[in-house]
Amino acid sequence: MGLFDKLRGELVDIIEWLDESNDTMVYRFERYQNEIKNGAKLTVREGQMAVFINEGQIADVFEPGMYDLFTANLPILSTIQGWKHGFKSPFKAEVYFISTRNITAQKWGTNNPITLSDQRFGMLEIRAFGTYVIKVKDAPLFIKEIVGTDGHFTTDKIAAQLKSMIVTRFTDAIGEANLPVENYASNINEISEYVHGVIAPEFEQYGIEVTKFLIENVSMPEEIKKEIFELSRLNAIDLNKLTQMKAAKALEKAAENDSGTAGAGMGMGMGFAMANQMGQAFTGGQQQQSQNQQATPPTPPPVPPALTFHAVVNGQQAGPYDISTLKQLITQNQLTKETLVWREGMANWTAAGKLPELNSLFGSVPPPIPGQ
Repeated sequence: MGLFDKLRGELVDIIEWLDESNDTMVYRFERYQNEIKNGAKLTVREGQMAVFINEGQIADVFEPGMYDLFTANLPILSTIQGWKHGFKSPFKAEVYFISTRNITAQKWGTNNPITLSDQRFGMLEIRAFGTYVIKVKDAPLFIKEIVGTDGHFTTDKIAAQLKSMIVTRFTDAIGEANLPVENYASNINEISEYVHGVIAPEFEQYGIEVTKFLIENVSMPEEIKKEIFELSRLNAIDLNKLTQMKAAKALEKAAENDSGTAGAGMGMGMGFAMANQMGQAFTGGQQQQSQNQQATPPTPPPVPPALTFHAVVNGQQAGPYDISTLKQLITQNQLTKETLVWREGMANWTAAGKLPELNSLFGSVPPPIPGQ
């Protein structure tokens, strides 16, 4: 290295962080005695922020970009009295780089089962697990509340605390949802969104944003799961066909009995007897169902609603009137064949004499007595 290269290395200070890990959240830029030269070059890449700390207090925050650090553009420099010149730095400051990109594949799960009360199965225990994605939203707040003076802060150092918060809020959400245990699988997306909304404000208190929260599975004891499956099958299949199927399986097992001819014959006999009993029960059930159907008289259809009409009487809309009232109006000469009428289902008002259901009423009303 020539003399000029040596001098340039002393005069130009480059501050940057190349992150090759997938779990580093904060990295402290190491410098001898934290000395930074006036005119140093600061490079903050996309997905990063840089925070300068002077004497334990946050002084400046830099977003992605390239910066020349001079006293004119750094408040931290303007507070320092009596710089040192030459090859010594004029000020000292700690520089922390914070990763602001999404940190994926963070796992959570219940170490201990959660006890719930279900209306159908009573008290039971469930477990759950899933993943979440986080990123630093407020770098200064994150350093104050979580990082402190840690020079290399990774997700492992905060995972346990975040996981504890998630499990606590998940337990509350499951209890408040009050869902039947068999409906958890079909409502995982809804429960995930609800828990996400609950934990997000708490994470933000530490400068962290939860960008995604997922529940991958909710498990329960095997005996409860088996009972749920059985109940779902009973609701979906024909019980008579199930009985016949089980009888057929009993015959098959009896035929496979290897205890000898006598044992096979006995097994087959028992199988046939069982099948016969099943068949009689099935036939008797069908006969009883047929008798019940014959004994039950057919139900008549509902009575149709009475026919009513609105009418224009003395230039004003009146009604609605049923057929009996309309006959009286015809007798009193208040309703004629030319009177406009309307009922539900008609598009427009129509003369009463043009409607078949009213035209017959005019013939059934006797004419006035002659001479009166």
